[in-house]
Amino acid sequence: MIQLLQQPWPWYVSGPLIGMMVPVLLVLGNKAFGISSSLRHICAACLPTKLPFFAYNWKAERWNLFFVGGVVAGGWIAASFLTNGQPIAINPTLLNSLNHYQIQENNSMVPTAIFSWQSLFTLRGFMMMVVGGFLVGFGTRYAGGCTSGHAINGLSNLQLPSLIATICFMIGGFIMANLILPFILQL
Repeated sequence: MIQLLQQPWPWYVSGPLIGMMVPVLLVLGNKAFGISSSLRHICAACLPTKLPFFAYNWKAERWNLFFVGGVVAGGWIAASFLTNGQPIAINPTLLNSLNHYQIQENNSMVPTAIFSWQSLFTLRGFMMMVVGGFLVGFGTRYAGGCTSGHAINGLSNLQLPSLIATICFMIGGFIMANLILPFILQL
């Protein structure tokens, strides 16, 4: 059993398991699947402010904080105890592309040449982490939810705004990966 948990699961197993969370949450608790709203709940709980955005009954959404806590705890358990010790399998084409941008690492999920405290103070690192993080946060707020909320929950509920948001997320991702990211990685 432990060997099964240590291997990556194929999309046709893990995808439906994630997708099944939507009806389970709806049927069992009339709750909507989403992650980005938990930051609002944390801020409303921890910051004593009278801002209208944070003036709501965040205690009614405690379940979401436990859900996100479970996601974080599950990720930590998987990373700490369920790794198989094998090097990460990276596609050779991707390795060649990364080498073209002087990113020589091939044994970690996140290259420290791009994502580290040292690279944060470079133009490339600043663009990737600070500007990219701002744009993701702005887009999430502007779209009224994150990719998981719209693409998993909103589409399964046949919501037109979620379809539009998901199409925009995908177009933005294609533009970023194919046009903007190669430019940033050359900095």
